[in-house]
Amino acid sequence: MDGNILDPDAARERLAAWKGRIEKLAADTKTMSDRLQEVRVTTTDPKGLVELTIDSTGALVDLRLTNKMTSTRPDEVSRTIMETLAAAKNQLADRSQEIIAETVGTESPAARAIAESVGNHLRTEPAEKKAAPEPDVEEDPENQSFLEKW
Repeated sequence: MDGNILDPDAARERLAAWKGRIEKLAADTKTMSDRLQEVRVTTTDPKGLVELTIDSTGALVDLRLTNKMTSTRPDEVSRTIMETLAAAKNQLADRSQEIIAETVGTESPAARAIAESVGNHLRTEPAEKKAAPEPDVEEDPENQSFLEKW
């Protein structure tokens, strides 16, 4: 095939090659989408208090609390749930990015943008790094709630 754009046979060959690449990209993208939708991640915290499962969007679909929970303070149980959920979302982001690389690759700007978007949507900071703001406490009894006055 020579580079003459006026050569009808060469133009047909280029169009056929282009069509083949587009069809492969469409098939790979469909495969990627199907595989991403099927992903679920189940994670257990290191102490064995919590086991949870999230779906491909990062939504919680199952939560199991073990008997160890009964001897654990409620604030520790809730913190453990949130930390385990964050860990599961990070695992989901990793798995999703693996699927993207396996199906559409990492070479194209579109594939990199999809992988980055998935990572930004799912990935969280470790819970230890997030500092909860200290509540403002007013000493004025007029500004306290009914329960705070008791």
